[in-house]
Amino acid sequence: MFGAGGGTSSYQEIEETDLIIMWGSNAREAHPIFFHHVLKGIHNGARMFAVDPRRTSSAAWADVWLGIDVGSDIALANAVGREIIRQGLTNEEFIREATEGFDEYAEFVDDYTLARGEEITGVPADVIQQLSHEYGSAETAQLCWTLGITEHHNATDNVLSLINLALLTGHVGRYGSGLVPVRGQNNVQGGGDMGALPNKLPGFQDVEDDALRAKFESVWGAEIPAKAGKHISLMQESMDEGVLKCLYVLGENPLQSEADSQVMEKRLKGLEFIVAQDIFLTATAELADVVLPAAGWGETEGTFTSSERRVQRVRKAVDPPGEAWGDIEILSALARAMGHDWITPTAEEAWDEMRSLSPLHGGMSYQRLDDMGGIQWPCPDEDSEGDLFLHGRLWERPVTTMKAPFFPTPYAAPVDTLTDEYPMRLTTGRRLDSYNTGVQSGRYASPRRIHGVLDLSPEDGDSLGVQEGQKVKVTSRRGSVEAPVRFDRSLRPGLAFMAVHFPDDLDVNVLTIDAWDPKAGTAEFKATAVRVEALA
Repeated sequence: MFGAGGGTSSYQEIEETDLIIMWGSNAREAHPIFFHHVLKGIHNGARMFAVDPRRTSSAAWADVWLGIDVGSDIALANAVGREIIRQGLTNEEFIREATEGFDEYAEFVDDYTLARGEEITGVPADVIQQLSHEYGSAETAQLCWTLGITEHHNATDNVLSLINLALLTGHVGRYGSGLVPVRGQNNVQGGGDMGALPNKLPGFQDVEDDALRAKFESVWGAEIPAKAGKHISLMQESMDEGVLKCLYVLGENPLQSEADSQVMEKRLKGLEFIVAQDIFLTATAELADVVLPAAGWGETEGTFTSSERRVQRVRKAVDPPGEAWGDIEILSALARAMGHDWITPTAEEAWDEMRSLSPLHGGMSYQRLDDMGGIQWPCPDEDSEGDLFLHGRLWERPVTTMKAPFFPTPYAAPVDTLTDEYPMRLTTGRRLDSYNTGVQSGRYASPRRIHGVLDLSPEDGDSLGVQEGQKVKVTSRRGSVEAPVRFDRSLRPGLAFMAVHFPDDLDVNVLTIDAWDPKAGTAEFKATAVRVEALA
């Protein structure tokens, strides 16, 4: 945000803030460690609003639940912004000194009245008003979100609409107030930090910046392409066009994790060559021409980075099993096999080279990470202890660096529209005891496990004439699956839910649409139009 690829706040601040907004986040089940910090904040007196189509186990802890219609987040955010402006709850000094584009934003959101917000989102106008007033008047506030915001065809605009609210109120760049995108998986933050993005080098440095690219080229002794690469959705388009012919998959299972999985299977089977590097033989790996067995957690040295930008050491406890190697060893050996004179660096040597090139990590030696129990970036040198929160520069007077821009964001409905033929909205997500496509978590039993089912409201069960446990056929514009019904009182009529963890038994991505955000490349997993039919 504002040029930095991480959340602005620390977990400590969640515990000490006055107001918490969980927007599109069932962190109680999807991010349980983070939610412990949220619970500490609640126990310390923070009020909490939950914005979610379902009254989830996270929303159950909220003082106020906003049961928003799927995909209407921008309309809600714009209505909140308008109400904050209309009631004089903006931080005028912050807006004047630290932001730009306010007038255009204020004019844009003026059409998003409370009544219009209710009409689009399904949230009562007085509840939208309450959220607006409490966020605008809170001394400190943390605005948190996860995949309920980002797994949409307009994911980037969703995020920008929330950032606008923080800029209106000055809830960013100071202790206790911030913007918190909780990462979807362990070390997702670290992957981005290390340059596992098509347009960034380590430390979120722009690959299209000639000077930055030259810095890396001088150390790496190789030329770096001057243009950004393709994110996963563009890669899929390139497969369709026959341009991308080979795929190297490291620790991913795209056959079962990508939207519209039947099309994804055709894409993968149409490639000329696939390499899979993984700790398990995933469904994707079973399609591969070459499988490289990799070492897992506890079998290699390295670092992980959490959602609060904290880099921590990972230590080897046991040797990898069988013929499995660490990723560094595999990649180094592969480079040598392709004719390059690569050594096999230790994890610490690779890290030290990276931090010599990334200003965010310059002061994070392994010794300091060990001694301090982890460090939050930015940590430019060994005199720095890292920063609890980002963008304190916005409170300097005058602001001498880039000001934070407002972004007017128009509401756009989900691509997969509801019709008489497909009248029900299906959304997807996670459950507490399971992980992603189930490759890891599906290998052990759990007393909390809810296997592949279709969750419906009891009211929809009555209208469909089905009983709990009865199998139904679920059909979208892309395909059909059969699933047993489970009644869930957290669902409103017209909304269904399926977990993503059991693709071998119930592949929800047969149903989902691969419409994707043109800026981030994220598919719209959260908004599928379906019909549900009882089976005899």
